[in-house]
This record gives sequence, structure tokens and C-alpha cells, in this order.
Amino acid sequence: MWLMLAVMMIGQEPQPYVVVLGVAQDAGVPQAGTQGDPAWDDPHMRRFAACLGLVDPASGQRWMFEATPDFKYQLHHLNTVEPADDRPGLNGIFITHAHIGHYTGLMHLGHEVMGAQNVPVFVMPRMAKFLASNGPWDQLVRYKNLQLHHLEEGAGIRLTDHLTVTPFRVPHREEYSEVVGYRIQGPHKSVLFLPDIDKWERFDAQGTRIEMLIESVDYAFLDATFYADGEIPGRAMTEIPHPFITESMDRFDQMSEHHRKKIIFIHLNHTNPALNPTSDAAKTVRNRGYTIAVEGLQLPL
Repeated sequence: MWLMLAVMMIGQEPQPYVVVLGVAQDAGVPQAGTQGDPAWDDPHMRRFAACLGLVDPASGQRWMFEATPDFKYQLHHLNTVEPADDRPGLNGIFITHAHIGHYTGLMHLGHEVMGAQNVPVFVMPRMAKFLASNGPWDQLVRYKNLQLHHLEEGAGIRLTDHLTVTPFRVPHREEYSEVVGYRIQGPHKSVLFLPDIDKWERFDAQGTRIEMLIESVDYAFLDATFYADGEIPGRAMTEIPHPFITESMDRFDQMSEHHRKKIIFIHLNHTNPALNPTSDAAKTVRNRGYTIAVEGLQLPL
């Protein structure tokens, strides 16, 4: 598949890349309480919560997007593709929001585990206040296991001479923090990371059309929590208004094939049939010109 690319080289200098470290919804696969999930017995069917790694081999720097409950496995995976000399060997962690699958992995930086020192954690202002004011996260701040860096919507953070990360607000439940997506700009290519959002129409109402964002990047990781309505029996799907994959495909089918090929669905719930690459749902997604994220996928920047 065209997306399964090796790290791009120019001359002899390796170029930055992103690597997929997790593809599932916050609780991963299998999820607690799902007795019949075959992933309990088959490790190959297990999936970690949605997470990206960003690597700059030339400088030896590494960043993570999200600190998920699967942080230890994801950091280990990052170490296998791009080893670090120190521990945890992270030049920063970018958090999208305060839902459990996106920030609770910060606990591994703490006194009881790694005892890390001043790992930069990039967050919006409300998220920073939440972490600094509520236990156990405030202990990580007091012990200087992490160092909070405030983000501003639309203001890029320059990581290196050729890497910039820019947050943008998205509509989603904001019980404890803002919710953002990220644009990652490399020397040659760019990535959109948007793992959690409410229906696309809410984005439209805020004055942002997702199509414009997709057109402005080379790869677009988009919320694919659910495949279709009725996926969770006995629960109104309107209570959890993520865009269904079927809705997204119907909308994005109006775009050119060139732009559709950029779209990579991520953040799939354990109930989502598209998680199984041999399912009819996954085949439909591929046949319509879209991609489902897989752990280990590397994309050059």
C-alpha cells in the first residue's frame, strides 16, 4: 500500500517521520468487561489507544502525541524504531484533551515509575490548570517529573528548524479541558492529527470545514470511533456524537481521489468492525479509497 513508506532520505541525512503507536479508542482492545472479545486470547488482535510518535533522526529527538493508558508499551515501541540514550528520551508530549485515553499515561513519568525529570508536556491553558490543580497529576508538576508548556490556538510551536506543531480547537466534550487537534509540519510533508471530535457539522458551525484542513496536508488522521449507527446496543448513539466512518466516507466521497487517499481513520472503538482487516467494513473502507491506521505505520515528513 502506498502509505507503507520507509523513512525518506535526502542525501545521507535521515528525514523526520511520524509512526503510529496506537489506533484504538481510549480503552484499547480488548476493553474491560468484554468477556467475549477474542483479543483476550489472541495477542495479535490487541490494539493500543490512539497515539503518534514524531521522530527527528538527524537530531535524535522524539515526541509523542497523547499519553495513553498504554504509554509503557508505546514508549517501548518508539524505542524499538528509534532508540534513545536516556530515559524516557522524550523531548515532549502533546496532549489533545482530558479524556482518559489521551492523558492518563502521564502517570508513568511519576515518582512510582520512571521518576522522569522535566519532560515537556504541551497543553492548552485549561488543560494545564487541570493538571496543576488536581491529584495525582499535580504531584507530577510539583516533583518536576513534567514541565507544562501552554499552547495557544493557531500558534505554532517550533520544535526544530524543520518541524512545527500547531494546535487547533475542535468541538468535543470539554468537561475538564479544551479539545484540540494538531497539524504537524515537516520539511516536506504535513500531518493532521484529529482523533476526537463531534459530528463534522459542529465543526462547520464553528466556521471550519474539515475538507479544507484535509486539502492543506499530506496525511490526515481522523476520528473513526464508530463505523455506523446502532453499533452499541441499548445505547443512544446521539449521546456519543462522533462522526461515523460511514458518514465521513459519504461526505468525503465528494473530494478528489488525491485528497481521499490522504485520509487515515484512527481512534476506533472496540465495537468497530473495521478494526478487523478482513471484515466487510474494513474492505468497504479500502474499496472506497480510504485507509485504516495500523500500528507501526511510518510516514515521512
